Amino acid sequence: MKKAKVIVLRTAGTNCDMETAYAFELAGAETELVHINALVEKRKALREYQILAIPGGFTYGDDVASGRILANELRSKLEDDLVRFISKNKPVIGICNGFQVLIKMGLLPSADKIADTGVQATLTLNDSGRFDSRWVYLKKTGSEKCIWVKDFPDLVTIPIAHAEGKFVPRGADVLKDLQDNEQIVFRYTDKTGKLFGRPYNPNGSIDDIAGICDTTGRVLGLMPHPERHISYLQHPNWRRLQNKKHKLGTGLEIFRNGVKYAEKYV
Repeated sequence: MKKAKVIVLRTAGTNCDMETAYAFELAGAETELVHINALVEKRKALREYQILAIPGGFTYGDDVASGRILANELRSKLEDDLVRFISKNKPVIGICNGFQVLIKMGLLPSADKIADTGVQATLTLNDSGRFDSRWVYLKKTGSEKCIWVKDFPDLVTIPIAHAEGKFVPRGADVLKDLQDNEQIVFRYTDKTGKLFGRPYNPNGSIDDIAGICDTTGRVLGLMPHPERHISYLQHPNWRRLQNKKHKLGTGLEIFRNGVKYAEKYV
């Protein structure tokens, strides 16, 4: 079977591109790090790939707001290519800064209506007012609709590293749509899976939201970094992990699901 080909998009300030590419490679894909200028100048074409990944970092120094400049650049220069990419049922994932980009360009929560929905939510400054880097508990709260979390454990630990991770919907109607459409993929919880707010919710996200998908389930955005838990050795309590004999981290399953989907349906 031919390997799925992943484009890991990068630009000034991206710093998790190599880790993300490596995670996809472990999941069985072929990856390529591509600077946005290569797409804009037509030296590379989005249509050549089966999966788009926008990794974490601080693109353009988070000037104006985190992810805003890259979001505007994608909307103004590559919107048609992105619409065609998504219309071909190709998966998209945005991690941390990548999630901020997807939100601020309008791909999430409604990837099928980029042109007319506009921005329906934002990711803004943590309630703590500071950068937060630690491990958190994540509960899978949506249905199996999201292709990235098929058969994913109900409760996992994944690291975060962000200063602007507070998810805020534009209004109560947007939040209700997310809930009704089962688009809320991950919520921050305590170690038992209960919702308790801070300190388990590290940024004050409305409804404890840590990650959402679009209405098709193919576009996923999340603030935590699954690419930083692809080996059991990366976990701070790795000596006690039950699955250490398999030498896998729970984050790897997200990448595997995306690759499996692309190989089967794209």
